[in-house]
Amino acid sequence: MLTPIDGLARCLTIGALLSVMTRRFGGYEIVAHWTHGDLHHDIVVMLPAPATADLPGRVLLVATNAEGGIKEVLCFSDVPDRSALWHHRCPDALEFSGELLPILGRATTQHWFDPSELLKSARIAAKGEHSEPRRPAGTFDRDEPPTQRSR
Repeated sequence: MLTPIDGLARCLTIGALLSVMTRRFGGYEIVAHWTHGDLHHDIVVMLPAPATADLPGRVLLVATNAEGGIKEVLCFSDVPDRSALWHHRCPDALEFSGELLPILGRATTQHWFDPSELLKSARIAAKGEHSEPRRPAGTFDRDEPPTQRSR
């Protein structure tokens, strides 16, 4: 049986998910957009209060790849701490710490892969052994303002 979080993850791209959230919940607010290297984005979205009737919490964290493909959707009661999130994903990585808020719902897609592989890629990129990937139209830019609202 699909949960509401599974249904949102099935959108498979961030653009499709944002459209669904606008139609289904009457809008959203992007409260954070974190990149980790060039291959991973975490987009934190706050939904209007009435959305909590259908979901276990009103904060969604949507992990995407560089092309905007959804890898994972997590649901929280509040905005999680970025370092705690990565500590949860990669508990053996010394650069991250903190305790993550309880995850109220989670879904992954075929785009998901082990986050420790992402760390390996980021470390290689930091050494200059990686070329910049192509950024397709419609994907988020690193310099985009941190808060946006849909109407």
